[in-house]
Amino acid sequence: MSYKITRRNEPYTYEAPGHFDVRTTRVADPKDVNQGGITLGVSHFLPGGGCNYGANAKESIYYVLEGQMYLESEVGTPEEVKTTLYAGDAYHCGPNTKKSIVNNGTDSSKLLVVLITPVAE
Repeated sequence: MSYKITRRNEPYTYEAPGHFDVRTTRVADPKDVNQGGITLGVSHFLPGGGCNYGANAKESIYYVLEGQMYLESEVGTPEEVKTTLYAGDAYHCGPNTKKSIVNNGTDSSKLLVVLITPVAE
């Protein structure tokens, strides 16, 4: 059993591939605990900032804390494939799902990002 406490001044910034006009911060990393599989981050997007259309190998949850984000996804109903998420809205998708997300508002947006490494069976 292991644990890590991350204080409010301890998240670190990093360059996320395919992202633009964003400051990404990492709060928790799988390497922080034994057999960890969850990454937690907070991303701050400038107006027009976002992530290019593509996929990653992890289950993903995006929760809009502030502002709004335009989402384009390869899955969902016709209304959900291209939609705007507002503060309090969330998007959850499985591994290898293609999507993009862009701040289509006039103010900065803040997104809570959870990435979960699939468990090998």
